[in-house]
Amino acid sequence: MDFGLVLQTDPPASRVVSLMQRAERSGFTYGWTFDSAVLWQEPFVIHSQILARTERMRVGTMVTNPGTRTWEVTASTFATLNDMYGNRTVCGIGRGDSAMRVAGRSPNTLARLGEAITVIRDLAEGREAAVDGTALRLPWVEDGELPVWMAAYGPRALKMAGEKADGFILQLADVYLTEHMVKAVRAAAEQAGRDPAGITICVAAPAYVTADDSPAALAHARDQCRWFGGMVGNHVADLVSRYGEHSAAVPDELTDYIKARQGYDYSHHGRAGNPDTAFVPDDIVDRFCLLGPPQAHIAKLEALRALGVDQFAVYDMHDAQETVIDTYGTDIIPALNP
Repeated sequence: MDFGLVLQTDPPASRVVSLMQRAERSGFTYGWTFDSAVLWQEPFVIHSQILARTERMRVGTMVTNPGTRTWEVTASTFATLNDMYGNRTVCGIGRGDSAMRVAGRSPNTLARLGEAITVIRDLAEGREAAVDGTALRLPWVEDGELPVWMAAYGPRALKMAGEKADGFILQLADVYLTEHMVKAVRAAAEQAGRDPAGITICVAAPAYVTADDSPAALAHARDQCRWFGGMVGNHVADLVSRYGEHSAAVPDELTDYIKARQGYDYSHHGRAGNPDTAFVPDDIVDRFCLLGPPQAHIAKLEALRALGVDQFAVYDMHDAQETVIDTYGTDIIPALNP
């Protein structure tokens, strides 16, 4: 199993780079950042520094979207990094939540996202593609390689990930929902004539390591990670708006918990202590995240791997960033990859 580290690009950028270096030394092979231009610093500038200061780590967005940059600009940016550092990037992409909404726009349609996946990959790998009706090619690209991984939750998005993407990003670590969604992606791939096993499965969620499983330790861990249920809740609210409550298309295990959701202020997005996530119950934090002593993490990761998960990406936004990186390096990664 591969391991990734996910960070926001808060200033100073030097700390983001330093944590990624620490992660590589600890056995992490992927480094991911958010991409929301108003809320955080520009990720691709920082990606260049991460790539320059690591040896093997692959770097990508979790996630970009097809609306805040034109597609040829996104492709050219990834292709430039690949030319400089040897095809070490991944384009994680979705419809766009914070990046679009903070700028006063709605998330992109699935149709637009599906078209962008193909165009960005083709351009970044040196092939011709049509952008707004104009045929374009990046003539300087040689031997380019850009896997495009799609973030998804709903049935139509899961189907598209199976049909078009090189990888599937699931931003939660609930075992039941992971099984349900991985099966949907692979079934769609098979129906599209693709090899289901060829799609990389990446589960991304907060991890918080405690010294023991005492009630006090777990309560603190939950409070540090409760923000994640609120972040996922934004996407779940979109699904409920589209499909309604208790829809056969979307599992209740994903949607029931947002009934008490009152709204969301993106100024606290992805941060511990987010006041808009008090509605998230403890059991959702436990299901969606990895909490507790190292053995609890190992047990859940083994269950996820048995479902076909290829990578676990750690959202490391809490008060124990270095501790989680180091403990994964000493106790958890070696247990999964002896």
